[in-house]
Amino acid sequence: MFNIEEELKKLPSLPGVYIMHDKHDTIIYVGKAISLKNRVRQYFQKSRNLGIKKEQMVEQIERFEYIVTDSELEALVLESNLIKEHKPKYNTMLKDDKNYPFIKVTVGEAFPRIMTARTMKKDKSKYFGPYTNAGAVKDVIELTRKLYHLRTCSRVLPRDTGKERPCLYYHIKQCDGPCQGYISQEAYRAQVDSLLDFLSGNHKKILKELEEKMYQASEEMKFEDAAQYRDLMQSVQRIGEKQKITDHPGEDKDIIAMAEEGQDAVVQVFFVRDGKLIGRDHFYMKTAPGDSRAMILSSFLKQFYAGTPFIPREIMIQEEIEEQDLIAQWLEKRKGKKVRILVPKKGTKEKLVEMAYQNAKLVLRQDKERIKREEGRTIGAVKEIAELLGLQDIQRIEAFDISNISGFQSVGSMIVYEKGKPKRSDYRKFKIKWVKGPNDYASMEEVLTRRFVHGMNEQEERRNQELEQEFGSFTRFPDLIMMDGGRGQVNIALAVLEKLNLQIPVCGMVKDDKHRTRGLYFRNQEIPIKRDSEGFKLITRIQDEAHRFAIEYHRSLRSKGQVHSVLDDIPGIGPARRKALMKQFKGLEAIKEASIEELAQVESMNEKAAAQVFDFFHRC
Repeated sequence: MFNIEEELKKLPSLPGVYIMHDKHDTIIYVGKAISLKNRVRQYFQKSRNLGIKKEQMVEQIERFEYIVTDSELEALVLESNLIKEHKPKYNTMLKDDKNYPFIKVTVGEAFPRIMTARTMKKDKSKYFGPYTNAGAVKDVIELTRKLYHLRTCSRVLPRDTGKERPCLYYHIKQCDGPCQGYISQEAYRAQVDSLLDFLSGNHKKILKELEEKMYQASEEMKFEDAAQYRDLMQSVQRIGEKQKITDHPGEDKDIIAMAEEGQDAVVQVFFVRDGKLIGRDHFYMKTAPGDSRAMILSSFLKQFYAGTPFIPREIMIQEEIEEQDLIAQWLEKRKGKKVRILVPKKGTKEKLVEMAYQNAKLVLRQDKERIKREEGRTIGAVKEIAELLGLQDIQRIEAFDISNISGFQSVGSMIVYEKGKPKRSDYRKFKIKWVKGPNDYASMEEVLTRRFVHGMNEQEERRNQELEQEFGSFTRFPDLIMMDGGRGQVNIALAVLEKLNLQIPVCGMVKDDKHRTRGLYFRNQEIPIKRDSEGFKLITRIQDEAHRFAIEYHRSLRSKGQVHSVLDDIPGIGPARRKALMKQFKGLEAIKEASIEELAQVESMNEKAAAQVFDFFHRC
C-alpha cells in the first residue's frame, strides 16, 4: 500500500522529474523540479493554491514516483520526453505530432542525388528546409531534376557505370546518364553546385539562363522547346514568390505566437530559413483554467522542439515565458550551437510576431466557426429530432437494417450514433440464425431480440460482479431506436421491447414511392419533416449508413462463398438452372407461384427438376 505521507518524507532535495499516477496506475501528470522534496510536497499541503486544474489532479493521485537527475537541464529533457511518450491528462498537451520534410542532396557521393528526407542525419549530405508542405518539396525536386538533370537511381557510381541500361529519366532528358559515363564527374559536379545555389535562394542566374534559351529556341523556330523553357521559368518564379525575404538575410529563425479562447489555444509558427519565410503551420493546444499564456508557450516549446530535427538559431516569441533561459540552454545542447529565445519589442521583428499572432487568432476563429457548424449538423440535428418527437435529451440512437439475396441467410446490421456522430466501435453485425427464407419482419425481430437480451445479460453480469467498467455497445441501451421503414417495422420493435419489459422510444424512417425519406412514423402517426433541415439530413445519413453497413456485411460473406440463393438448396438445381429460373421469373415469389408445367418450360429444366422446385416451396 502506497502511503503518500510516508513517501513525501523520503523525497530528496535534488533535481529531477516526478510522475503522478491515478488509481488505475495511469500517468496523469509529469513535472520537473530543482528540488523534488520542495516541489512535490507543495501538491499535498493544506494551504496549497494550485489552480483548478491541478486541484482536480491532486484529488486523483494514488501514488507518485520520481527520477533524480544531475541537473535541472537534464530534468527538462526527461520531462519533455515523458510527456511526449505518455501524454498525461493534466499536462498542457500539444495535439499535433508532425515530422517535416527536408530536401537532401547527397554531396558526399561522387555523383550526388536529390531526394526527400524526414530527418536530418549527421552525414555528408546537405539539407534544405524543413518545409511545412510535402507537396511543395515534391514540386521543388521535380523542377530541379528538369533544370539540373541529377540522377534519381540508387546505383553506386562510378562502380556500377555501364552495368545496366539507362532509366526512363535519361530518355525524357531529365538525367544526363552518369550511369553510362555520358557525363564527366567534373561536369556533373558543376550542375550540383548550381543546384545548391538554387536551393539556397539564388534564382536570378537560372532565370536568366532559361530566358536566353527560350529566346534562342524561338529564333530557331523550335517553339515546343521555347514553351518548355517558358514553363520552367514560371515554375521557378512561383517557388521564388513563396519565399518572402525578411530583414535579416541568411538567418534561420522560428516566429511563434498564440491565441486562446476558453480551453482552446492555437500556436502559429512561421519558419524562416536562410532569411526566407519558407512556410508556416499552426498547432492546437488543449489548456485548462488557470493556464497562463506564458505556461502554454513554455509547454509548446518543450514539446515541439523535443520532436523536430531542426532547431533554428533564433526563436522569437510574443512574451517572456517560464524557464526561458533553461529552455535556451537545452536547445543549445541539442543543436550544438548557441540558440536565442527573445521577445522583440519594436521594429520588423515585433511586426512579424504580431503577424503570427493575428494568424493564430484567425485560425482559432475559423476553427470555432467550423465547430459551431459541425455542432449544428450533429448535436443541433439531434435536438431537432427530439423536439419533433417530443422527447427529452437524446444522446444515443441505434438503427437497424436487414439485407439478403433471394432470401437466403439474411444478415442484420446495428449502427450507433452518439450526439449526432457515428460511433463505429459500437456497430454490430448479425447473421440470421432462427429465420429461414425471405422474411424481413421475422429477421428484424430476431436481431432486436438478440441485441437486447444480450445487453440485459451483460447488465446483470456486471451488477452481480459489481464491475465498474464503462458500458459496452450492448450493455448501454439507446435513447431512441430508428427503424428503416414505417408501421410494420416499428410494431415489430415495440413487440420485442414489450416482451422484454423495456421502455425505449421507437420511430420509423418512412420512405416515399421513389425510396426517398419523407418523414418519421412515431406513436401511430406519420410526422413530416422539412427536407432542408439538419434533422432531416441526419435521418437520411443514419438510414443510408444502416443500409450500407448491412449490405457491406452481406457482400463480405458472399465473397467468401458463405451466402447463396435458396435455390441452391434444391436437389438437381445447379448454377445453370438457377440462372435460367431467375431470368424467366425475375424473383423467388414468382418461382414459388409457378406450376410444375410452367417450371418445366424453362430452358435446361425438365419435369423431374420442375417437380423438385415445386415440392421444395409447397411441402408442409
